[in-house]
Amino acid sequence: MPSATLIPSLYGGRRPATPAQTNLTGNRLPSGPPPLRFVSRAPPRIRWGRMGAVRTIDDHLREVTALLAPLAARLEAETLPVSGAAIATDPARYAHRVLAADLVSPSALPAFDNSQMDGYAVVAAELTGATEAAPVRLAVAPRIAAGDPGATHRSGTATPVMTGAPVPQGADAVVQIERAIPSRFPADGETATVSFAAAVAPGTFVRPAGSDVAAGELLLAAGSELRGPQYGVIAGTGATEIEVRRRPRVLLVSTGHEIRDAGTALAPGQIYDANTVALTVALQAAGCAVTPLPCRSDDASDLLGLLAEHAADHDLLVTVGGVSAGVREVVRDALGPRGVAFMKVAMQPGGPQGFGMLRLDDEEGAPVALPAVCLPGNPVSALVSFEAFLRPALRSAQGLTAPLRELRSAPAAHPFDSPPTHHQLRRGVLNDQGALELVGGPSSHLLHSYATSTVLVHVPVGVTTVAAGDRLDYWRIDG
Repeated sequence: MPSATLIPSLYGGRRPATPAQTNLTGNRLPSGPPPLRFVSRAPPRIRWGRMGAVRTIDDHLREVTALLAPLAARLEAETLPVSGAAIATDPARYAHRVLAADLVSPSALPAFDNSQMDGYAVVAAELTGATEAAPVRLAVAPRIAAGDPGATHRSGTATPVMTGAPVPQGADAVVQIERAIPSRFPADGETATVSFAAAVAPGTFVRPAGSDVAAGELLLAAGSELRGPQYGVIAGTGATEIEVRRRPRVLLVSTGHEIRDAGTALAPGQIYDANTVALTVALQAAGCAVTPLPCRSDDASDLLGLLAEHAADHDLLVTVGGVSAGVREVVRDALGPRGVAFMKVAMQPGGPQGFGMLRLDDEEGAPVALPAVCLPGNPVSALVSFEAFLRPALRSAQGLTAPLRELRSAPAAHPFDSPPTHHQLRRGVLNDQGALELVGGPSSHLLHSYATSTVLVHVPVGVTTVAAGDRLDYWRIDG
């Protein structure tokens, strides 16, 4: 009996429709939080084609995730200083970083009881029974502004406090300035009184010390993705540096005798290289340090020469193109005999795929072993494959707790057909009515339609027709 492992499910725990369910109307897939589920290590073989067994999209995700899992042990911690000046000086260094270890708060937030409003700090019990007909009058104490040291509240007084100012010791509530009579603060040094026409509950508009996080409490867990709010709360506790995981070093090799850099003159039959640019940005957004080195040749020896020179300096090889079953498929020809397997995944676009542990010798003859993920060459196929397999596998290897994009659902805006033997990932947008509108057709060369889309819409295996109003799962890809 094959062994089983817990992996993230692309469907978020939903079951794909069966071939008998040819229309989604009335057949909403069960909803719920995305659990981990058991999947056999033996991939279910749903059919055979020119490239051998065709596997499911979930099984390929599992295999790629397992291939990249050992990277976690190689991504040692590095120290980042935390300050506005450091981040402004080198913003790229701070983008898409992952916390390497649990971070304990060195101080409480807030550090002291402070006022949530501009108003008067009072003892709540002294306003008991206050009404419009019989207001309570108190002497006004010296003002406390944000940044001032704390003070001691005297009974029978009301202390003017500004938002963020320390609540004086002895006071237990703040009354908004708008509810005071008069509803303005007296001038500094002016002898004045203030009246209140209603009672106030203890704790009103007081932010207690440690109410956000206590000193010694877990501030952020290992695996947290660091963005503005996370850097902000780190700085707010007074921490000056953090430990983050080193970025995975990715060698990105787009292939093809026909590709050329933008800005160069094209000969007949040549095209500009969109894949290198698109995948570099995508990999950087997944937290990677990328070395883009296109191979403008369909000869396996040229590709192997490039890899022999550069592979040892990287943690992962990502190739684009040259993975189908045709003639002069350079990646398949070069890497197939060296540990990389090629197969067809039951998805559209992005069927031809490859992955495995590449084994070759570097320029000095030393053996190199490098995980390789090989994506199809059409730009949309490459980007969809990145979203379905490579992005979640990289995020998982970096310790992120949510490797997959959030799976949401919405109704289809219009009817369309889908191949029953493939899991389709269609480009689209969420319109003003909250419905999914497809953008462009299913063809894998329509990069402009991908560039103007904000979602990828899932149509599971077994579905041949989608009607307007049928609910479909989707990922947002615009953030």
